[in-house]
Amino acid sequence: MNAKVWLVGAGPGDPELLTLKAVRALREADVVMIDDLVNDAVLEHCPTARVIAVGKRGGCRSTPQAFIHRLMLRYARHGKCVVRLKGGDPCIFGRGGEEAQWLRERGVEVELVNGITAGLAGATQCDIPLTLRGVARGVTLVTAHTQDDSQLNWQALAQGGTTLVIYMGVAKLGEIRDQLLAGGMAADTPVAMIENASLPHQRECRSDLTAMAEDACAFELKSPAILVIGAVAAVAENQKIAAFGSSYTAQGLQAL
Repeated sequence: MNAKVWLVGAGPGDPELLTLKAVRALREADVVMIDDLVNDAVLEHCPTARVIAVGKRGGCRSTPQAFIHRLMLRYARHGKCVVRLKGGDPCIFGRGGEEAQWLRERGVEVELVNGITAGLAGATQCDIPLTLRGVARGVTLVTAHTQDDSQLNWQALAQGGTTLVIYMGVAKLGEIRDQLLAGGMAADTPVAMIENASLPHQRECRSDLTAMAEDACAFELKSPAILVIGAVAAVAENQKIAAFGSSYTAQGLQAL
């Protein structure tokens, strides 16, 4: 029978951010293989599908990637409609590219369905535009965690002139700060640290490059969280201060 796997992005957490195409794939699914960070509310779109948890979390017990590959292949070859449901976007630090390649090499049809990535959604929820004319001419998405522990080109990132969005960086805040400062980024560069992007319990901590590690510790920042580093991280705060007057303080930001 024809084999097909959908690699679907579920977005960062808010079920209302799911795309219509993702909903269609879920409604057609016989089997849904779901990541840890996917909101369970998304599963209302596939009430009759078999749901299999295959989560991966840093520092936690995780499902081996080889097992996930074999499971997708097995169900697809039995003629099942398989949805591999991933948090965020499957092709932004979601292994969507490598899974698609592995399946296609074995004759399985694959369709990728985009999801809203946490770096975009978290920033938007905090009124941070990742690009802004006259302030930021682009955005760079990077991960602080690599499989082979290879180093990013921090100097290029520090001097690139774009908004920097860092995933999986909570455990490496001190290293990120030191590398960007050494690369030439200004010490007072604004930083926003956003935990649980798009969810009702999303939290944000505003800081600058020099103080971000200490401020994150005091804030008790936890994963999953993204870092937004660049001038745009201060734009929303400055606009609110202008709107509410000089008596407005950063402590009042979360109350709005």
